Amino acid sequence: MAMPVSAAADSRARGINTDLTIVDADIHPAIGEEGLRRFLSPYWRSHYDSIGRLGYTGSLMPRAMPKAARHDAWPPDGSLPGSNLEFLQQQLLDRWNISYGMLIPLAEAGNQINLDLGLAMARAVNDWQIEEWTSQDARLRGSIMVPYEDGALSAEEIHRVGGYPDMAQVMFVTRTREPLGSRRYWPIYEAAQEYDLPIAIHFGGTGGHAMTGAGWPSFYIEDHAGMAQSFQSQVTSMVSQGLFELFPRLKIVIVEGGVSWMAPLMWRMDRVYKQLSHELPRMKELPSTYIRRHFWISTQPIEEPPAAQQFTEMLSQLDMTDRLLFATDYPHWDFDAPDRALPRTVSKSDRRRIMGENALALYGLPVRR
Repeated sequence: MAMPVSAAADSRARGINTDLTIVDADIHPAIGEEGLRRFLSPYWRSHYDSIGRLGYTGSLMPRAMPKAARHDAWPPDGSLPGSNLEFLQQQLLDRWNISYGMLIPLAEAGNQINLDLGLAMARAVNDWQIEEWTSQDARLRGSIMVPYEDGALSAEEIHRVGGYPDMAQVMFVTRTREPLGSRRYWPIYEAAQEYDLPIAIHFGGTGGHAMTGAGWPSFYIEDHAGMAQSFQSQVTSMVSQGLFELFPRLKIVIVEGGVSWMAPLMWRMDRVYKQLSHELPRMKELPSTYIRRHFWISTQPIEEPPAAQQFTEMLSQLDMTDRLLFATDYPHWDFDAPDRALPRTVSKSDRRRIMGENALALYGLPVRR
């Protein structure tokens, strides 16, 4: 069993600033085939082995690296990147003195066309997170996997584990079968709000549709860089459907979707709302008001304009530095190191908020040293 080690002592030895609270909003643990089978019930294990899963294919593009992982993220025992807790502790949590990390498994539970299998897989991944990760390291928090294309089944799983103190949020991917403002997803929001759990919407999925708004791309870069289109569509849907009047305590976290597009999206939505608000009976305020009140955004992959000052200008236009969450995307190839993710032009106060204080407030976490 992997045991926690002193992150503060390790980081002091490496000369890393221990006065800055760091919360990583995007860590990907890997359950693997054998791990999933071990946590499935006997019936669903037999189903999984004999019939298999049936889901949308997702991206068919080859990744930049095997398993989309950093070269150095493969544990010495030959297991998958993100599957060995002790190695992850050493390489990420202890190396960078991270106070808390949000686990976001990229399992295929929500992508299953067989929704009962999807629920069984979600339960297996949730139990695995609790037993092998969050109970073994007090710094880690889990994300509740759900078969999100069925609102009732998803709400059932939220009620099963939503009260567990180390499950911090409910997870979606950004490419769903319908826009996330649709009624089919409302039972999930109702259950999440009941447990005061944010909804995390992460890069990925297909929902049975092409990967971009213009159809199927030819290259991985089109898929990777074009994912922001889906996030913009989801934000537009959730705001336009009046979700935040129906669920006024609902909190949404955009994970691994970029940052800079949010400001012009708010400008465009506000302008159009002033002309078309008559068709949106549940909306009572400007779209930008709902976005700034109910949305948080992870920094990874952070945009890198040619001049550092342009990054500062982007933050000013966004006006959401109290809603930005630092993320590494460990163990993936485009990992953002805590000492390099933000340019030096970011003020000390904004840096403190982005690197950890905003996440502490969002997830209700105590300060740890």
